[in-house]
Amino acid sequence: MEIEITAVGGYEEVGKQMTAVRLGEDVIIFDMGIDLSKILLHENVETESMHSLDLIEMGGIPDDRIMSDIEGDVKAIIPTHGHLDHIGAIPKLAHRYDAPIVATPFTAELVKKQVQGEKKFGFDNPIRKMEAGEVIQINSKVTVEFVNVQHSIPGAIAPVVHTPEGAVVYGLDMKIDHTPVIGDPIDVDRLKEIGREDEGVLALIPEALNAGEDGRTPSEKVAKEMLRDLLHSFEDYDGGIVATTFASHIARIKSLLQFAQEIDRRPILLGRSMEKYSGIAERMDLVEFPDVGMYGHRRSIERAMKRVMDEGKEKYLPIVTGHQGEPRAMLTRMARDDTPYEIEQGDKIVYSARIIPSPINEGQRHQAEKLLRMQGARVYPDIHVSGHMGGDEHYDLLDWLQPEQVVPAHQTASVRSEYIDMAEELDYKMGRDAHLLRNGDSVTLTE
Repeated sequence: MEIEITAVGGYEEVGKQMTAVRLGEDVIIFDMGIDLSKILLHENVETESMHSLDLIEMGGIPDDRIMSDIEGDVKAIIPTHGHLDHIGAIPKLAHRYDAPIVATPFTAELVKKQVQGEKKFGFDNPIRKMEAGEVIQINSKVTVEFVNVQHSIPGAIAPVVHTPEGAVVYGLDMKIDHTPVIGDPIDVDRLKEIGREDEGVLALIPEALNAGEDGRTPSEKVAKEMLRDLLHSFEDYDGGIVATTFASHIARIKSLLQFAQEIDRRPILLGRSMEKYSGIAERMDLVEFPDVGMYGHRRSIERAMKRVMDEGKEKYLPIVTGHQGEPRAMLTRMARDDTPYEIEQGDKIVYSARIIPSPINEGQRHQAEKLLRMQGARVYPDIHVSGHMGGDEHYDLLDWLQPEQVVPAHQTASVRSEYIDMAEELDYKMGRDAHLLRNGDSVTLTE
């Protein structure tokens, strides 16, 4: 069976992930993401109403026109998890393929939400839910297995394509977390088994983030303890406390809610994405949020903020959007004094998120923090642990799987070169069994 990997998107940037794996005459697409940093360069852009070709030219979504050069039919579109850089382009691109979206239940619900807002294209691809540990048949010789992993969002998986030539493991956006706050630990035993099976692992497509750095990523349990320590230190403070984190990071939000209640404050979630992700997680019984207000529409948010100001900021802990300094997000509007919630001298602002590296994010976050400090707030940045592997864990994954070839993704060429350097320490060789692709490039693994 001829097996070919095509880099469609995410091989020159952090964002707009999309990879095609051809297995003889059948093709599987992994991820269809959006690059928000490219879209934010343009003011007042409404992506829901835009044509896919305009977004491609803007650099906001993968240029999937390369797919016309692949000789095969797409049989499945498989997003690894529900972050926008992995599902955000599905409304714009999926309709071109006569194939189902196959995803874990939480990711599938987020895909449904994503396509509901689409105004330019129709969407009639079936959405098939599949749990971690289950297998889907692609044809008589090929299956795809969902292996449970941990990331900063529920429902993350590493899809493994089983072929007669060996397995192809798509390992983007994961961490080796043995003590997660939500969900099961990463299935290390299964990954090791896959590496020891008779056919072995033909190829690993890993993310390259942190490959050039030493050390391991701490467990989400560590972030929980950091938040516990910080918020309990504010227990006797009688002013305002505001926290922000990734709206999709349900485990982190769960910790914030717990500690807000422990210090006798009522938590409220403010922002459209906060309401969306947490609402879905609660409806799916992934978490329980008893007596927690969720407000996503502007009027309901403003009413909630007025109630907080009337009843006393010391009684509440708002958890809001805006950890990257996004101009229209709640914390940024609070920093600009554009909401009923008033930032006052001594108020505590907790950023339980790091900046996603890009000049736009860094500039926006710096400006938001500066405005908050100018109003007298005390800012506590980076109360956070990453959802991605550290350098040592990249070594672990290679050791467990023993792939014949590696094709690093999900980063710029310079960062992916660091992965190649690491792999060469383990006797891989650039151009022979370690491949540095750019968007639009392909590599044939077997002929």
